[in-house]
Amino acid sequence: MSPTPEGSAARPPSTQAPSLLARLRMRQIVLLLAIEERGTLRAAASQLNMTQSAASKMLHELEAAIGQPLFERVGRGLSLTAAGECVMEYFRGMRGTVSSLARELEELRLGSAGKLFIGSIMAASPGPLTDALLRLKRTYPLLAVEISTGTSDLLIERLNEGRLDVVIGRMVTLSARDYVFRPIGEEALSVIAAVGHPLARRKRVSFEAMQAYPWVLQPHGSPMRDVIEQEFRAHNCETPRGLIESASILTTTNLAMKSDMLGVIPESVASRYARHGLLAILPYDIGSSLTAFGSIVPRDRPLSAPARHFVELLHDSASPAPREPAPGAKGLPARPQARTRRR
Repeated sequence: MSPTPEGSAARPPSTQAPSLLARLRMRQIVLLLAIEERGTLRAAASQLNMTQSAASKMLHELEAAIGQPLFERVGRGLSLTAAGECVMEYFRGMRGTVSSLARELEELRLGSAGKLFIGSIMAASPGPLTDALLRLKRTYPLLAVEISTGTSDLLIERLNEGRLDVVIGRMVTLSARDYVFRPIGEEALSVIAAVGHPLARRKRVSFEAMQAYPWVLQPHGSPMRDVIEQEFRAHNCETPRGLIESASILTTTNLAMKSDMLGVIPESVASRYARHGLLAILPYDIGSSLTAFGSIVPRDRPLSAPARHFVELLHDSASPAPREPAPGAKGLPARPQARTRRR
């Protein structure tokens, strides 16, 4: 049974934005997020240093303001109703926005030039990410930048928490309603092995020949793993038993270099290892391909000036044919050593 006051559903308040905003209080939103995190009203109240009765009253007021019950009792805990799920989706985004705001304000208080938090999949690191960062530093030489690498799903989670400003990855199962996604490019995959691996000396490698060796693959559920599993299914083979799972490209390449294991990594990364004679790319074409990757930012969270500029440079760097300004016109020079004029 919902803890909503009796009669509130019979007289639902206006859901127009100004009216709703006037009735909501930030403390109520904090309580709602705490209940979701801790599972019970008692634990949420303890986390916020409130009495349970005060927390219960605040929850009643919030549900009265919304006009619908947000929780229903399940055993000793509380479970979100359909309306609660809807409301929570927006409040989760607000938590990330406020976290970003608090971080920026603290940096300004300390007199910092600011800090940009970027999350990126490995495929973007060798080209678009590196080029955009080098050009960004010409405009913001004192800007501190922190880069996190990982799979798209993990990076999006950190983006939602307000710990990242921009993610370079795939939309996976994200809704275009909540995020702005601008594609950069496709990501080809390569099967890698040690330079002295028996298959590395062949001109062509069959899928059946690779089944005689152990594999190191990305964790289950990642886009790259999904592609490889499609490849196994296409050849009526099960995913190898006893494989090693790692989201780390460095771990994958180290294992391949020091054993007879086979791994799958982005072609852009594999080609660099192969060019320096550290790994071999097996002559095998993977039938399926990954969806395009690109920049991902939340629609409801304003970007700082450095973050906006970084996204612009990211897509300029990824462009196969950079726009050249007409002679004498002000614009973005084609040569990377020239200074960036864009603000």
